[in-house]
Amino acid sequence: MKDLTPQQQLAVVARGAEKVVSDEELLEKFGKTRPLRVKAGFDPTAPDLHLGHCVLLRKLRDFQDMGHTVIFLIGDFTAQIGDPSGRTDERPVLSPEEIKNNAKTYEKQVFRLLDRQKTEVRFNSEWHEGMKSRDLMGLASMANVANLLEREDFRARYKAGKPISVKEFFYPLIQAYDSVALKADVEIGGTDQTFNLLLGREVQKRFGQPQQACVFLPILEGLDGVNKMSKSLGNYIAVEDTPEDMFAKIMSVSDDLMWRYYELLSERTAEDIKELKKGHPMDAKRALALEITQWLTDEKKAREAADAFAGKFSKREFPEDAPEKVFSRGEIKTVLDFAVAVSGSLKSRAEAKRLIAQGGLTINGEKYSDPSGEVPEGEEFEVKIGKKEFVRVRE
Repeated sequence: MKDLTPQQQLAVVARGAEKVVSDEELLEKFGKTRPLRVKAGFDPTAPDLHLGHCVLLRKLRDFQDMGHTVIFLIGDFTAQIGDPSGRTDERPVLSPEEIKNNAKTYEKQVFRLLDRQKTEVRFNSEWHEGMKSRDLMGLASMANVANLLEREDFRARYKAGKPISVKEFFYPLIQAYDSVALKADVEIGGTDQTFNLLLGREVQKRFGQPQQACVFLPILEGLDGVNKMSKSLGNYIAVEDTPEDMFAKIMSVSDDLMWRYYELLSERTAEDIKELKKGHPMDAKRALALEITQWLTDEKKAREAADAFAGKFSKREFPEDAPEKVFSRGEIKTVLDFAVAVSGSLKSRAEAKRLIAQGGLTINGEKYSDPSGEVPEGEEFEVKIGKKEFVRVRE
């Protein structure tokens, strides 16, 4: 993609992005004769990168493929403060040893996705640990408490009477100074980092540097389809997962969430995804699982994982003593009707509808998340409802 025009480069960057600040500035930067310096920061608050990180890493790779230099910034200093973004309380403080060990896993794993030759791996302790008190006070003068309290997370905690430490107020300023130290042309971050990245522009301006353009990417939901992908919540797919686990976890996501993963992680075009939506969701999900597993491992391992999943699926364990039920297809219009008719545990249609929407109905090994969907063809079915109810059903 090295020979793309500035307009074409902007189109690549804008795909899947929530917002760019600003299109005009980024176009101007793409017109420069030198490669841009593109920064993204990752605090090593837990070991292992996961697919949530990969949303940013995918975009960083796009910049590399267009000929630009990526700065993979490991926030070993900022991890000692704790990013308050989106938090309802202060983050627990990690020990220096924990941060160091976590940072090592980031360094090791990132080159599964980025081009080593076009990547600078930096640690923000390089410049922050040597900062003098007067430098820190000068940085502190570049933001005021009123602006900081306008942040939704701080405002909510302040109104709720929850403590906010002065240390947390320093976090966005410390992150903003990283852009000065690295002379960043572009910074990429999640939408939860909006305040921090925009403050980076302001601090660069105060230091007499050109302001960075900012690319804001959506937050990827975890396997539960509700919360941000996070290791602490256990709803994540790790870059270091085995190919088999990675493939199976992607196959477990709901149909709705699958399309979100396509939008933020897949290289397929919008036209390709539109065509996939016309087919069976299970086929689209297999294609997604194969693509992501291949991206993070290699083609051979991804194919083996797909075969292993198919073999496991064909030999899936189903309780021998599962109760049997008979149903009349003429009375069944949707999978919601079907679930209510064959279940012995669902107490109402409303409960059944919620369970199906959450991906809790499996018929012959396939998840059904649309309550209004059609019951598959056939005369015999193995049905799993929720986590514990198994029913053999025949027409």
